[in-house]
Amino acid sequence: MKVDRLISIIMLLLDKKRIGAQELAETFEVSPRTIYRDIDAICMAGIPVRSIPGVSGGFEIMPNYKADSKVFTNADLSAILTGLYGMSNLMRGDELINALAKVKSFIPAERAREIERRAKQIHIDLNPWLEDQDAAPYFEEIQSAIHESKLISFSYADRNGNETLRTVEPYRLFSKASHWYLESYCLLREDFRLFRLSRMADLQTLCETFEDRESPESDLDFPEFFDGMKTYIQLRIHKSILDRVQEYCGVEILYTDGDEYSIAEFPFIENDYYYGILLSFGEKCECIEPPDIRAELGRRAQNIAALYEK
Repeated sequence: MKVDRLISIIMLLLDKKRIGAQELAETFEVSPRTIYRDIDAICMAGIPVRSIPGVSGGFEIMPNYKADSKVFTNADLSAILTGLYGMSNLMRGDELINALAKVKSFIPAERAREIERRAKQIHIDLNPWLEDQDAAPYFEEIQSAIHESKLISFSYADRNGNETLRTVEPYRLFSKASHWYLESYCLLREDFRLFRLSRMADLQTLCETFEDRESPESDLDFPEFFDGMKTYIQLRIHKSILDRVQEYCGVEILYTDGDEYSIAEFPFIENDYYYGILLSFGEKCECIEPPDIRAELGRRAQNIAALYEK
C-alpha cells in the first residue's frame, strides 16, 4: 500500500538521517524509479527531502526542517485516517494495520479524541451493496503481484461475453463507478490495457517477474473524451425517483409539471449503458426529446415486452 510505504520512508529518513535510493528500493521491494516517485510525493506533501550525490550520498530531510507530530494538523491526520479506514473495508492484513498504527503514532494524546471524531464523520465503504464475489478474492492477490512485479494470467470476458486468456504485467488497481479495474501491460495485445476485476476468472500469479516499463500518463476521468460524446435530453420524472436520477449524473430541473412530475435536463451518452439507466426507471421516467432517443427507448421497451409475451 503506497500510503504505508510513504510513511515508512519518512520514518526511515527521520531515523537514519540519510539513505540511498537503492537501499530504499531493496527495503520495500520496489524499483528505484518507484522510490524517486515516492520522494517526489513526499516533497509535494510539504516535507523537504533533498538528494545528496556521491558514494555516501542519498536522500535526507533538510537539516533545518523539524518533522514531528506538529507537522500534521488535525485536518491532515483526520483525512489520512478517513482514507485508511475506507480502505479497511476492502483490504486486510498487516500492511493496513501497520499503516494505521504509524499514522496514529503522530497523534499527540491531547488531540487523539478530536482527530478520531473528525475521521469518523466521513465513512467510505468501497464495497457494492450486493457483494462482488468476483473482485474480492482477486484484489489482494493482484496487489501482491504488483508489489512483487510478477506476471499474472487470467481468463477475461469482454462486454460481449467473448473470453480470451491474458498474461499481463500488473501496475495499478483503481476504483471507478463502484467497480475495480487493473491497469496493466497485456502481452497478448502488446499494449497497456484496463481490465475489470469482475470479468476475470481463474487468476494465477506466475513465477516470472518483469521490469517496470514506462506507462503512458492515463487520465482515468476521461473528461474530454466523454464531453465530446455527451448530449442533453429532456425527461419527465416522477418525484418518487428524482433522487435516483440525480445519483447518476445530476439533473437540472427546468420546471414542474403538476404536483407529481418535473421536467428535467439530463446529461446523456448514446450507448447501451445510458439506455439501460433510463429503462431502469420504468414508467416513472419518460424521455420527451430529442425524438430519435425517445423512439429508440420505445423500440427497446417493446423488445423487452415482446420477450415476456413469448
